[in-house]
Amino acid sequence: MFGTVRTVWDEYRSVPLIYRIFVAFVAGSAAGILFGERMAVVSPLGELFIRLLNMLIIPIIVFTLLSGIRQLSPAQLGKIGGSTVGLYAVTTTIAGLIGLAVANILQPGRGVEFLDAEARSQAPPSLTDVLLGIVPSNPVTALAEGNLLATVFFVITFGIALTYVRARQDDLAETVDSIFAAFEVGTEALFVIVRGVLEYGVVGIFALMASGIGTEGIGVFSSLGELVLAVAVAVVAHIVITYLFLLMGLVMNVSPVAFLAGAKDAMVTAFATRSSSGTLPVTMQNAEEDLRIDERIYSFALPVGATANMDGAAIRQAITVVFAANVVGQPLVLSEQVLVLLVAVLISIGTAGVPGAGLVMLTVILTQVGLPLEVVGFVAGVDPILGRIATMNNVTGDLAVSSVVAKWNDAVDFDDGVWARSADGLRDIVPSAD
Repeated sequence: MFGTVRTVWDEYRSVPLIYRIFVAFVAGSAAGILFGERMAVVSPLGELFIRLLNMLIIPIIVFTLLSGIRQLSPAQLGKIGGSTVGLYAVTTTIAGLIGLAVANILQPGRGVEFLDAEARSQAPPSLTDVLLGIVPSNPVTALAEGNLLATVFFVITFGIALTYVRARQDDLAETVDSIFAAFEVGTEALFVIVRGVLEYGVVGIFALMASGIGTEGIGVFSSLGELVLAVAVAVVAHIVITYLFLLMGLVMNVSPVAFLAGAKDAMVTAFATRSSSGTLPVTMQNAEEDLRIDERIYSFALPVGATANMDGAAIRQAITVVFAANVVGQPLVLSEQVLVLLVAVLISIGTAGVPGAGLVMLTVILTQVGLPLEVVGFVAGVDPILGRIATMNNVTGDLAVSSVVAKWNDAVDFDDGVWARSADGLRDIVPSAD
């Protein structure tokens, strides 16, 4: 009996995780459609998966950032940090531009009757509050409350200080190395936990989709279809143009298909969970095992990207504001759209990588251009699907930027992972002259 169970389990494990997750996603969606609200009974299984991912966020950020900083000198930190943040800023600006372009072409919301829905959102923080919030008044409180931007700021600052202490080559240098070594061990232990959580993720994603669609109905995918379509078109355009053509094709000179093969686990998980931060353990696993990015790069670039690189949020906010202007009969002029772009790029940096944060940030932009906040309540009906699309975009961008920064610093192994499999496949199709 035990041997039979073991054999079935081994065969199950032999199927790539991405295929098992995809089947769970489809099966969960079908169950939600067929059985409706009865599928709410499996909701705790999905909530458990989200909790397991959330449990790992802060430890992953702290341990991997310090492990990555360990391998960098102060000079390298400036080079890698500057190029990473600079690339994130560029891709987010491009994302906002693409979002506005698609919104102006498709004009979502024209002819839609505005429903006087009550906006249920928090008071929007000012831009000053967002920027000041990056610096924690109490690092321990920031860790306990899961304030990701503040945590990243403190950990990077603390890590840089440790590298300067180590560089002094005095009696404390060995102690600093011991501290870094302890965090390296912690990082490896966390990735053991990540693998176990991902195995459970097959059950969790089934439960999330089944209970979500069963409770909210298939309408969550069909209502306000023009807005959803515009965001989806803009995200696909951004992934194809910015990540695959510009970054993978022109800058890295590698196969865009190989990159997608290496990023697919994180993309699917991001779509299912609607959380860039929650997907971080999966994103890091893809970077290490599939894209073969050196730890000193991805352990710095990915945590920063999960909190500060929100290309999908910039696209979503830009399109949603144009949609809001259309449904209330106040189309935006060019100067107002430029303001939307600037605010969308800035505010996306402060958008928490968790489900539902986009609605709160939307209130900031609506206020800036003088549109009624009641629109937030109208858009809330399709927030789940918009969040999924935007989050998938975010994690794809994190991996694309990390890959480019790794290449610039000779920190990616093109002879292994998806890059090698892609090259082998090409040789099978086009045999060498030998």
